[in-house]
Amino acid sequence: MKIRILAVGRLKEKYLLAMEEEYLKRLSGYCNVVIEEINDLPTPENASPKLNEEIKSKEDSKILAKLKPTDFVVLLDLGGKELTSTELSSELDSWFTRGGANLTFVIGGSLGLSQEMKSRGNAVLTLSRLTFTHQMSRLILLEQLYRSFRILHHEPYDK
Repeated sequence: MKIRILAVGRLKEKYLLAMEEEYLKRLSGYCNVVIEEINDLPTPENASPKLNEEIKSKEDSKILAKLKPTDFVVLLDLGGKELTSTELSSELDSWFTRGGANLTFVIGGSLGLSQEMKSRGNAVLTLSRLTFTHQMSRLILLEQLYRSFRILHHEPYDK
């Protein structure tokens, strides 16, 4: 099984990189996880809605260029389905069944995802109704994937 995470933006802080490495190491016992970073574009303060849409479209074009038609794509979006950890583990199992051995998670830029990107997703998930930085979303996703595999393998996990 392989999970690819396409994330707009970079992790720069050493403590975040250390946390990411820890979860990648933990996940390696269950699957191969690859993170591909896409450069985010600067967004001026008080940018017009039109400029915001252009930025989203440009960022998402970079993501779409990395997707194959056969990829099963799970988008992270505030408007997505909110799940418990147990429900996520069940969905993960289902996504692997429907999408084959490969899943791609997409974390868009600070402005969210364009309509074109949203129409490409096979599933849409939200990590919370709260808003997190994209760096934190990446870490929360990794932690929840790890927790999901623990659940799927009937291993103890913190409830």
